Amino acid sequence: METNQYLELFIDESNEHLQSINDRLLDLEKSPQELSIVGEIFRSAHTLKGMAATMGYQDLANLTHKMENVLDGVRNEKIYVDSEMLDVVFDSVDDLEAMVVDISQGGSGERDVTKVVDLLQAIELGEALDNRKKKQATPSAEASVELQVDEFTRTVLEQSQEQGLLNYKIKVSLRKDCMLKAARVYMVFEVLEQMGEVVLSTPAVEALENEEFDTDFQVLYVTDAAQNEIDSKVMNVSEIEAVQISEYQESDEVNKEVNFIPEDQENSNESSEKETTSPAKQAANKTIRVNIDRLDILMNLFEELVIDRGRLEQISNELHHSELQETVERMSRVSGDLQNIILNMRMVPIEQVFNRFPRMVRQLSRDLHKNIDLQIVGQDTELDRTVIDEIGDPLVHLIRNAIDHGIENPKERQANGKPIVGSIELKAYHSGNHVFIDISDDGAGINREKVLQKALSQQVVTQEQAEKLSDQEVYELIMSSGFSTADTISDVSGRGVGLDVVKNTIESLGGNITINSQLGSGSIFSIQLPLTLSIISVMLVEVQNEKYAVPLSSIIETAIVKKEDILRAHNKEVIDFRGSIVPLVSLKDVLDVPEVLEEDDNYSVVIVRKGNKLAGLVVDSFIGQQEVVLKSLGDYLSGVFAISGATILGDGQVALILDSNALIK
Repeated sequence: METNQYLELFIDESNEHLQSINDRLLDLEKSPQELSIVGEIFRSAHTLKGMAATMGYQDLANLTHKMENVLDGVRNEKIYVDSEMLDVVFDSVDDLEAMVVDISQGGSGERDVTKVVDLLQAIELGEALDNRKKKQATPSAEASVELQVDEFTRTVLEQSQEQGLLNYKIKVSLRKDCMLKAARVYMVFEVLEQMGEVVLSTPAVEALENEEFDTDFQVLYVTDAAQNEIDSKVMNVSEIEAVQISEYQESDEVNKEVNFIPEDQENSNESSEKETTSPAKQAANKTIRVNIDRLDILMNLFEELVIDRGRLEQISNELHHSELQETVERMSRVSGDLQNIILNMRMVPIEQVFNRFPRMVRQLSRDLHKNIDLQIVGQDTELDRTVIDEIGDPLVHLIRNAIDHGIENPKERQANGKPIVGSIELKAYHSGNHVFIDISDDGAGINREKVLQKALSQQVVTQEQAEKLSDQEVYELIMSSGFSTADTISDVSGRGVGLDVVKNTIESLGGNITINSQLGSGSIFSIQLPLTLSIISVMLVEVQNEKYAVPLSSIIETAIVKKEDILRAHNKEVIDFRGSIVPLVSLKDVLDVPEVLEEDDNYSVVIVRKGNKLAGLVVDSFIGQQEVVLKSLGDYLSGVFAISGATILGDGQVALILDSNALIK
């Protein structure tokens, strides 16, 4: 049987079934007596097994069959549902996800699943899981310290390389007669933290503290120090047998963690609408699967049409030909409708990102011994596919941060008169041309004084600056590069890397992030994102003889200001804008525009906003509002200050699109 033509469909449907199994397993944990949930899980697993067998992926089919046997036992009330049993089933789902990822990348889907199969059989036969787990425990010291790097850690490592830092993999071996292993590990970490940041440790920090390892452990380490310096300082710690240091390469990973990789990053296919798996329902819903590459090509062709539409509008206005003007106006209306349809086709429910978080929160709450209730609101909110692909990792880190830093442990919450179960709400909603995502928790909040003291000690701000900062500005200091308030490092957070990556990623998407917090009551991280990144509304302005575009999403209003109304503060020009002092930014000076025109008695000013900060961009004249196609500048011109892209205007001229966020900084 020729299976290649069905491969894309198989990968898509497998991911849908696996996500459904994950979601229903979480429901089953909350309601273990609800056998109808087990029936749904069983049906998804049975369908997946049948598809895998038909496609010839025998390992995938066999593991699904073992999992199916356990579910059948639950359904027939022969197996009792508890957290221990569900852990094993979740582990088997992780292996199934890894197999599907391998298949999507051209692999055969083969994987060593001996451990999880034995545990599933133990459940099926009614054996004690503890005994089986002891038999499976750490076959060798070497195998127990293999690094498993998740997607977010990879992003952190890439970011550190861009900043000129080095990524090392360090393996430390303690002497076999070492009496205080946890103390030696602590001393090694102390030495490393003086020269850089520990990004990941294997075994996990908690296991190291509890001495749940043999003699070896590994860390991923970010630093600017040389290898010989690290080696000599670590070897100075007592009872260290050996230190092996090598530059970290992604190929070093023997088993990449796949639990939290969103399926839309692993597949090139996407459904234009949310589909059900039943063929009859598919026909009823009249939906088809469309490869995302085709939608990208369609979008690029339409962008060219928008450019030509602008050119035609300009020509018709110059010629004053009534029939031509009528035709162009009709074409503009039709192309506007076409634009809305194409943009809607690219819109994907944010549910595709949100649906991996309940499982992640379950695992983290267990690792950190905290009780967490995750509420998800607005998962039907739609975003452009491009934005969806990028927003997953920042949200992962913000939720991990909320669980680790925000929510207190049960004893602290009880002592403070709070419910033992901490609450985190993930909420998405539309407002204008933007989508907002709020991550709120009812934890300890952000300690303003602690943040300020850390910022001063780490020289993020000076004493003079610190005295003038508002509460919100202080909270936003935690997103400064390398900043961390954690007293101890953990595998979840506290390494001084992460929130700055979150901020940079969101701003690169044309969005921004704000923080509000109340000590003792909780925090809200609010992300604002554009609906789409391809076609944007801008205000066209002239600076001398050059044209620039300012995105409307960041503009509050435009104004004409007389020169005598301009004030000076701290050697800078400012204006009084509705009771607020707003600094002026001369685009002519910032962009080094050749001076051709003489200065007028009035300033044309575009008032822009980033969060609570305002700035007035001084231009020579306003041209007007227009929808333009955002074109990237390419690798050669990437990183140009205050320029986020370019567009082609109706007369064929190129106008640069300004990044108002960079100008406000």
